[in-house]
Amino acid sequence: MIEVVFETHATTEDNEAGRATGWLPGRLSSQGRLQAAELGRRRTYDGIAAVFCSDLRRAVETAEIAFGEAGIPVLLDWRLRECDYGTRNGMPTAELHDHRRDHLEVPYPGGESWREATDRAGRFLADLPYRWSGKRIVVIGHVATRWGLDRFLHGAALEDLAAADFGWQPGWEYQLPVGSRRA
Repeated sequence: MIEVVFETHATTEDNEAGRATGWLPGRLSSQGRLQAAELGRRRTYDGIAAVFCSDLRRAVETAEIAFGEAGIPVLLDWRLRECDYGTRNGMPTAELHDHRRDHLEVPYPGGESWREATDRAGRFLADLPYRWSGKRIVVIGHVATRWGLDRFLHGAALEDLAAADFGWQPGWEYQLPVGSRRA
């Protein structure tokens, strides 16, 4: 069994401005930097063997602030990125979310679908047992990352995930059975 703790990247300037960052790098806001520090206080002494992090700047910045001095390895993985909204990266969040269900299977123009984005997270999960069996890890990512975890570890349907509010909380916990190839 692998214990997977999911944490979202901290609040960004784009979040505060109502922009959907997608594959753009993004930067933490001053509130986000405080949230990242709190994440470190919450998780550094929580039995964490490693932190896996999206390679998008806002997630990396969250990990650096939270775990930079903790001595816990921080490993970047592009498969943990947000959905690529293509030409719609950076557009108003409300407008993007109004049409999110249209892109569960159909890619955004110049980007990818939510299924493709969450499948990346499934491939990440499939690789974990090779090195992290019996460990507790943190994953820092985005909406697509969490939806991927919910799909592959809880059997959630994309349609249900898209219809629900993201409902931020200080971490989500999952169990990944060892030997399980999820994607």
